Amino acid sequence: MTEATASYVSGQKPSFWTKLAYGFGSAAYGVKDAGLKYFLLLFYAQVVGMDARLVSFAILIALVADALSDPIMGYWSDNFRSKWGRRHPFMYAAAVPVALSYYFIWTPPEGWSDQALFWYIVILVIITRTFITVYETPSAALAPELTTDYDERSSILSFRYFFAWFGGNAMSVIAFALIFPAFVTVAITNGQFNPDAYAFYGLFGSLVMFGAIMISALGTHHYIPRLRKAPPKRDMTLKMIFKEIYQTVSSSSFFALFFASLLGYTASGLAAGLAFYFSTYYWGFNSAQIGAITFGVFLSAFIGGALAPIITRKIGKKRGAIIIGLIAFTGAPMPIFLRLIDVLPANGTPEIFWIILVANTIDVGLIVCYQILAASMMADLVEQGEMKTGNRSEGLFFAAATFMRKFGEGFGIVVAGFVISAVGLAAGAQQGEVSDDTLWLLGAVYVPVILAIWLTMVAIIGFYRIDRNKHEQTVRDLADRAATNSVT
Repeated sequence: MTEATASYVSGQKPSFWTKLAYGFGSAAYGVKDAGLKYFLLLFYAQVVGMDARLVSFAILIALVADALSDPIMGYWSDNFRSKWGRRHPFMYAAAVPVALSYYFIWTPPEGWSDQALFWYIVILVIITRTFITVYETPSAALAPELTTDYDERSSILSFRYFFAWFGGNAMSVIAFALIFPAFVTVAITNGQFNPDAYAFYGLFGSLVMFGAIMISALGTHHYIPRLRKAPPKRDMTLKMIFKEIYQTVSSSSFFALFFASLLGYTASGLAAGLAFYFSTYYWGFNSAQIGAITFGVFLSAFIGGALAPIITRKIGKKRGAIIIGLIAFTGAPMPIFLRLIDVLPANGTPEIFWIILVANTIDVGLIVCYQILAASMMADLVEQGEMKTGNRSEGLFFAAATFMRKFGEGFGIVVAGFVISAVGLAAGAQQGEVSDDTLWLLGAVYVPVILAIWLTMVAIIGFYRIDRNKHEQTVRDLADRAATNSVT
């Protein structure tokens, strides 16, 4: 067997430590994600006092500006040449800019007008998102390079999604359990509304992001000699580059997964943007209770990470994604629906806390499982693209995944901002100051909107066509092609 053939049929399994280092890097994305999804709108609208619509519009502009960076970064990463390979130079280069820009998001200048703060948010969110792309796209693209095995890819990506959820959730737990209580004052009885708490939150999060990126880059550095090399250098115009990008990703399976994931992440962003609004205003939980519910997501990450490889082996990725998705996404808004029809215990009772805690922990675990399966399905598209174009384009496919995740979740937060304004939840409102009619309207708008998005997503993913047999046949065909080329 030639070396070229062996590279396709080996189905090598990276060591536990390699998986651990690879996965741990996603904690940086998780920290960024938790901050921009859960706290950014709440911080600027309720703590700083900006109009929620203005904050949402700033996020939208940043998303549009950021959109072009994903395919460019993916293509650049696939074709980059250095002594450290295609991926690692970008991973190292992103660490400091990501940490610095993220820190300054949470320390806005005092006394600035809403218009000035609007541009402050736009610029810093663009910088943070761009450098997260510089890290995340090459890092995520390592998954299909580490193995071609159908089942092993779900295992590798379980580590990645576990740490993404773990890292982001840890920051939320630390915020509610330690940071916010530490910043309670006589004037501010809930540290969640103290701007100094967010400055400390930003500093701590920035250090975690820097450490996660460096540990992952250093921990996978030894794998560089075994990774794929860049294709031969070619003279390419910008038009030719985008034409090649389109040819690589243009398949019904890619577009099905792309649009389904875009809808899924939009729903995720909407849910995240309103999560602490529901916890604080709708359910009336205190900081300790919100911290406990957020802590339950640690268990969710274990549930999702353990379940995804099992589902892959037993029923396959596509079928598993549809079944898990239907259960998770119809269950997610159920507690809010039950409150709307007044069948849940009253706020302030121990029963309502435990109902929300258990329901949220299980449901988020299923959502994590679904996201791992979808990411593993994206990894399986790499060989399909190579079969069609002759080029390995892991970076392009995972740039699409990064774009879906960033744009979808970001757009969901934009929608959340407009929902807050539409139902009349005033900027700066404290817990207990929002009327029952406003809270009922918040739930009545949220439930049908998010349910419609999620069910449409599950329907679209049915058009994905790659299963275990098709993937393994493609790997064998590529091995035969590599063997033929090595002979000739």
